[in-house]
Amino acid sequence: MTSVREATLDVLRQCGMHRIFANPGSTEVAFLADLPDDLEFVLALHEGSVVGMATGHAIATGRPAFVNLHTTAGLGNAVGALATARVNRAPLVVVVGQQDRRHLALEPFLAGRLDGLAGPYPVWVNQPVLAQDVPAAVRRAWHEAVQHRGPAIVVVPMDDWSARIDPALGLAAPRTVRRAGWAPGPAVDEMASLLDDAANPVVVVGAGADEDRTWDALVSLVERLGAPVWQEAFGARAGFPQDHPHFAGHLPAGRSRLRSVLAGHDVALVVGTGAFRQYPYEPGPLTPDALTVAVVSTDPDELHHSRADLAVLADPATLCAAVADRITPRPAGEAAAAVRPERVDPPAPGERMRARHVFAALAERLPRNVVLVEETPSTRPELHRLLPARQPRGFVSAAMGGLGFGLPAAAGLRLGDPTRPVVAVLGDGSSLYGIQGLWSAARYGCGALFVVLSNGRYAVMDRLADRVGGKAPWPAFEDVSVHGLASALGCPARRVTDHPDLVAILDEVVPTLAGRTEPLLLDVPVRTEQGFEP
Repeated sequence: MTSVREATLDVLRQCGMHRIFANPGSTEVAFLADLPDDLEFVLALHEGSVVGMATGHAIATGRPAFVNLHTTAGLGNAVGALATARVNRAPLVVVVGQQDRRHLALEPFLAGRLDGLAGPYPVWVNQPVLAQDVPAAVRRAWHEAVQHRGPAIVVVPMDDWSARIDPALGLAAPRTVRRAGWAPGPAVDEMASLLDDAANPVVVVGAGADEDRTWDALVSLVERLGAPVWQEAFGARAGFPQDHPHFAGHLPAGRSRLRSVLAGHDVALVVGTGAFRQYPYEPGPLTPDALTVAVVSTDPDELHHSRADLAVLADPATLCAAVADRITPRPAGEAAAAVRPERVDPPAPGERMRARHVFAALAERLPRNVVLVEETPSTRPELHRLLPARQPRGFVSAAMGGLGFGLPAAAGLRLGDPTRPVVAVLGDGSSLYGIQGLWSAARYGCGALFVVLSNGRYAVMDRLADRVGGKAPWPAFEDVSVHGLASALGCPARRVTDHPDLVAILDEVVPTLAGRTEPLLLDVPVRTEQGFEP
């Protein structure tokens, strides 16, 4: 396997950084010794001069220059020159040495507290969590330096250079970034050519595509391309109409299933998100070997940490509309059949409801323009299958995964746009993190409907404990009355007794959602699900 040093030197070559400006120190020897002949070492006698020379080089070439500094003393000596580089808008990639990772906890001689040493002058600072991540961090530093026009710093412990790279993991940074902005220009030709040449393209959409213009542009592009469309895993917003014939479903959050979904495709166009969001770590490659990945986003952070061959910093709606006009239309019928909401039979008399029964009842009644807010982690995949987003802002969830977002967010969404009905589907554990928001919803006339699926436990945590083979130490909380808490906070609440009662209440309440100014909470007891596969 390739060493971290060898892979990093390849990144320098690929980025056109063939000169290393430095004043050597002991924490950098493993990186600098036996430097290949195609890379030139440029010596300066003080770190201020090192950075000053590199700054001049970057200004002259218009490209990032590479700087190597020695732990605390070297970086400290260079701070003034780094500040000058920042104000001069000179892009620099700065690798700073650090003591051996294996005994950093003991703070050995030459160990540096480096993260904040240069203050606010670097445009980006990173110490890779694993030695494996060093080459990707250097490539990302190149992109950050170009994007923000200043020095980007990567701190590398000295033993990292000899570590081996697992080729299956790849680099968490794109090979190429194009900056197209609001006038895509040549990036359109590059993207259109990539898609036209693809035998079996696929499109992946994310939260950054959730607005009318982008939905329209993507629909046009996908219909001309004849490609299936997948929603990113754990997306906080819907990036494409999920009742469209080309919509294929939500990407799984594990590597093996992701590879299975993408197998057979040769180009993946990812719009409005990074490539690719995951949850539980699994060994093995992220994507199939033959897949070329292109990413489009207005967020440089999404681009810079994507596993991609091409990344375009651009307005997705503008770029996708221009690419749609440029590509050659393909025959209709090449896309996979869309996922259709499955039929769910009601529970048998006396049988406890499951989450799917609640979702199916909502799906039959909610209007097309509903804003659905989700915070039901253990049953989210079923919610996606049964309650597709049909308009922009039709689905809203927490991007970070912490609980307590859904309930107050639903109140704010209704307050911010009273023209659209808002329904929040929450787990009881999730609701308890934000239950105080009901007081505000009632006080300020936020007429949202809160549907709380009550199983009296943290079901996801129980399932995760099952996976590791351990007994969960936390108790259930079936004695907590969510509807009682709602009433105490001034929010009208009803306890649903069974499926016929649920249907009757929804038939009564859903037609009033558009003009409703009073919130309502439905406390719906459901059976605990025994599986969890995000």
